Parts: sequence; structure tokens; C-alpha cells
Amino acid sequence: MSEKLQKVLARTGLGSRRELETWISAGRVSVNGKVATLGDRVEPEDMIRVDGHIVRTQDADDMVRRVILYHKPPGEVCSRNDPEGRPTVFDNLPRLKGTRWVQVGRLDINTSGLLLFTTDGELAHRLMHPSNGFVREYAVRVHGELSQEKRDAMLAGVMLEDGMSRFQSISDAGGTEEGANRWYKVSLVGGKYREVRRLFASQELEVARLIRIRFGDLTLPPQLRQGRWMDLDPAEVDKLAQKVDLKGKQYTGLYGRARLRTQRAGDKPPRTKRRSPYRR
Repeated sequence: MSEKLQKVLARTGLGSRRELETWISAGRVSVNGKVATLGDRVEPEDMIRVDGHIVRTQDADDMVRRVILYHKPPGEVCSRNDPEGRPTVFDNLPRLKGTRWVQVGRLDINTSGLLLFTTDGELAHRLMHPSNGFVREYAVRVHGELSQEKRDAMLAGVMLEDGMSRFQSISDAGGTEEGANRWYKVSLVGGKYREVRRLFASQELEVARLIRIRFGDLTLPPQLRQGRWMDLDPAEVDKLAQKVDLKGKQYTGLYGRARLRTQRAGDKPPRTKRRSPYRR
């Protein structure tokens, strides 16, 4: 049973499915010596190379899925390498062997707060996909007066350059009536580029500070200082995976389906395991 090439690659932690699709389009991936194209499917015995290097795929049952919470400080860019030499969110992450961190979404350089990273590219893809509807919550310090009219407009929806956007909720979070700046908590589904800032800008309000404090059910731990990370508990990782329909992952991959067929065979002798060319 074959699987989509980008899905198999994503499971290795090389990147998100969307990122890997760009690699395939750019001709960086080959299957059995032939340059791959979008839409290709692969079998367990196929040899996959990225930039000429053999990719060591993982049995879905044996893969250890890891998720960390990172407190991004302002001034860091959400990129592995920055042409301008600015610090990146990957600089402070723990080092991995045989895989790498995949970023779940992005925050602009001036925004701080909660970022998720995982070793499972398929999990990252599903967490970012709009269809799963994960709510992002932010603490926002706004310069200017947020009238009821402006509040209602942002809750009803505002047409931005890239489509309609709106907040699901807006609540007061501190500040004095006389002060120039007030804090609010806002929530929304989706993650368009600088969406929170642009929504406020549509009402002629300037965001002075922006902090992501929640992604889905995961909140920014108060003890997690800027520039630091912490592992998500394995039970919480499983719960997160279940929310994006990865509960039965061990029976959805190339090797998982083969194992399920073996279990259903009952007393039939198991097939001799074929040596995978990926594990050379």
C-alpha cells in the first residue's frame, strides 16, 4: 500500500508537509533515482533521496513523537537561517540526532509568546491546517481608545488584503481609563500574516505589544522564561495527536498497515521482514 511522498517525508521530521512540497517542486527529492513530482506515491521498498542523501524513514509504530513549548522573545525570527544574521527561534532549541524540529506556525519578529515545535512533520501539518480550528489567544497592549463600535467591527469581521478576518472574542485585561495604553485579550482561529496587528490597524489602533498566550488547549506556562523551552508531557502529546486524528497512526502508515494485516492473519506464519534500503 503506497503513501504520498510528502507524508512519508514529513513523518521523518525533515519539515512540515507544506515545506516538503516545495522541496519536491524544486526537484530536490528523488525516488529510485528519478526526480520526484508532486502527487508521487511511494512503497516501503522505494529509495528516497533528498539533495542526493538517502532518507532513513521510520516505522510509524517505532517513532517517538516529541513536542516542546518555546517562549519566543521579541527580536527572534521564525526561520532556520536569516540572511541578515538575526537570532532565530531555532538557536535555543535542544539538539536532535537523526531528525529535526518542525515549527508549528509563526510569529513575527516583534511578537513574543508561545510557539510549538515537534519532531513529527505530519503532526505539525495537521496542527497548522485551518480545518482543525485551533484557537490562538493573545495578550495585546493597544495605543488608542477601543470604542464599542470598533470592538463590534472586529468581532463581526473586517476585509483585509488577503480575505475576511475577525476576532472570536475581545476582553479587557487591565490598564487605566486615563492611560494611553490598555491591555486586551483577543482570540481567533487561523494564522494569517500579522493578522492581529492588521485587525487593530483597520480600526486605526496601534498595537504596542503582542504576546501569544494560548494555542488550542495549551497555554504559555508562567514559569517558562523567554528564550527557554520545555517538553510537553507524553500524555499531553498523545492527547494533542488525537485531536488531529493521529490516534491510530500506528495503523495508517506503510508499515502499520502491513502489521495490521499480519495480526488479522491469525495463525498464518508472519512474512519475512524485507530489509529496507532506507536503513543502509
